[in-house]
Amino acid sequence: MLIDQHDFHGLLHSAELIESALRQQLATLDILPRQARVLEAMGRTGPVSQTDLAAAFGITSASMSTMTDRLLAAGYITRTIDPASRRKNVLELTDKGQTLLGGIGEAWTAVDNVIRDVLGTDSETFFDLARRLRNGLGGTVPGAKTTRAPARRSD
Repeated sequence: MLIDQHDFHGLLHSAELIESALRQQLATLDILPRQARVLEAMGRTGPVSQTDLAAAFGITSASMSTMTDRLLAAGYITRTIDPASRRKNVLELTDKGQTLLGGIGEAWTAVDNVIRDVLGTDSETFFDLARRLRNGLGGTVPGAKTTRAPARRSD
């Protein structure tokens, strides 16, 4: 019988399975998990500069530009030039994007419930530990107030 050679392998595999379940939930909305996360963050922040949104997600401006181009094409967001700084773009949810947030919330809840069904009474401990791990590794909740800048990565 094969077992995980490293303790984190179970977490890594579980994360892949959870993302797969999330993709299935979001498929009816025709969006991907990262797109859903960006839209949800924009729902929390309101109008936001593309640069600030990229920083909140710890990705490059180029990666965020690719993402926002797709969301623009789908009609979920608008992009305008910041009147205070013509070199910045401001992103804002459209009515269509606002409406989509309800479906995204339902998808998140469905995946939360899958985890609760699998882990039972241990699920709240798991969620607490997952948040602690995220925070300890320098992760943040995009759109939430933070006291430190997230680590940058390129996607």
